[in-house]
Amino acid sequence: MTGIKFAWSALDGDPALLARVSTVVRRGALEARLPVRELARACVGTCALAAAELGARRAGLPEVPAVHVDDGAVATAFVSERHLLVDGRAPVSFAPLSRFWRTGDGWVRTHANYPHHRARLLGALGLAEGATVDDVAGRLAERSAPEVEDTVYSAGGLAVALRSAKEWAGHPQAAAVAGRPLVERGRLDAARTRVLTPVDGGPLLPAAGLRVLDLTRVIAGPVATRTLALLGADVLRVDAPQLPELPDQHADTGFGKRSAVLDLVADRRAFEELLAAADVVVTGYRPGALDRFGLSPEALAERRPGVVVAQLSAWGAYGPWGGRRGFDSLVQVATGIAAVEGAPEQPGALPAQALDHGTGYLLAAAVLRALTEQSYEGGSRFVRLALARTAAWLTDGITHGMTEGIAPEPSGEVPYDAPEPWLAEADGRLGRLRYALSPVSFAGGPADWARPPGPWGGDAARWV
Repeated sequence: MTGIKFAWSALDGDPALLARVSTVVRRGALEARLPVRELARACVGTCALAAAELGARRAGLPEVPAVHVDDGAVATAFVSERHLLVDGRAPVSFAPLSRFWRTGDGWVRTHANYPHHRARLLGALGLAEGATVDDVAGRLAERSAPEVEDTVYSAGGLAVALRSAKEWAGHPQAAAVAGRPLVERGRLDAARTRVLTPVDGGPLLPAAGLRVLDLTRVIAGPVATRTLALLGADVLRVDAPQLPELPDQHADTGFGKRSAVLDLVADRRAFEELLAAADVVVTGYRPGALDRFGLSPEALAERRPGVVVAQLSAWGAYGPWGGRRGFDSLVQVATGIAAVEGAPEQPGALPAQALDHGTGYLLAAAVLRALTEQSYEGGSRFVRLALARTAAWLTDGITHGMTEGIAPEPSGEVPYDAPEPWLAEADGRLGRLRYALSPVSFAGGPADWARPPGPWGGDAARWV
């Protein structure tokens, strides 16, 4: 069982619905040594099928709309951050200190895009704030990769030693990840059946009228909530005022959403008012980080019966690394992906931050399936995904036969020549934007977001 069939099964989807999916396979899309194109296609196809299923349920359709997955749209969306232009300006994806470094015995990769992560990295290395790339390189060259990993982590920073797939397989965290399903999901209580109001007229919006509280950052979580916004949800992203998001990153993943800032201590009453009317809560902070605010799935379900809680982490909420921060680039380094995609003289990387994007679409799919199940069976629900588990699926679980059980496109395989067919432009509060369209496509569904992104924290902390 591979590809979309495997992912759909992980969501307990009806296998008969796989026949509703057709694909356009394109040569040259997301080329890599590992089957990245297949992973991306599976994640998007699963999300689109979950959206079509919920849409059919709400609209009272006799059958689930046909789902169309085009590798061109998928490949373009999986590097959406590279296609973004803000008034003609291209964003900067990685800061100078976010990169591979040689150590005394190998390689490490650091992540220092955020100012507080940069400060912690430099502090761990005994360097001042004004340190240069050469200064950091000199300090790292004197140490072993495991020592750097441990020292920087202990200081609250982000650095991961390069491991081969074999070395990662022997790590306790890899064993913990391997013992978990691709998507963890379950019921939290016996809350009553969700009543979904009918949707009709205009594009079929499966998530119309649903309120999504977005407590995520960076890429994977925001991609999930960006997708729910495409499908009609009222998505309100809430951040702490002391942790501003990178502007370009926020613009890329902010389509269809509103953005507010709240201090979970000082503004507790306002947050609880939001929670009291939320249908879905999506979190993307490291495991346990929000529990002290009463935001564990169990605590949320107690205060808001019928809620769907979606949790995302880098390494999983288990094992020795269960409480660690992490990002796509670092998970690639730890799990052997960077070694596979590179060469002895230089580690490599996937052609996209595919763990982030792929997990984001799977997270949205899991939310949509949970909402569909609630309409039959009730119950507050939780779903959990981890970038490291998606990485394990990429390295061990996807090989071929991605269209098994799926209706093929009669046109067969065609080339991926350029991204332009899947790019669009719009004016908004941030200026003139060029951006990648969503690859989630089904008959009658939306073609674009209802609104472009606004400034980070520029909206009121209330539901529409």
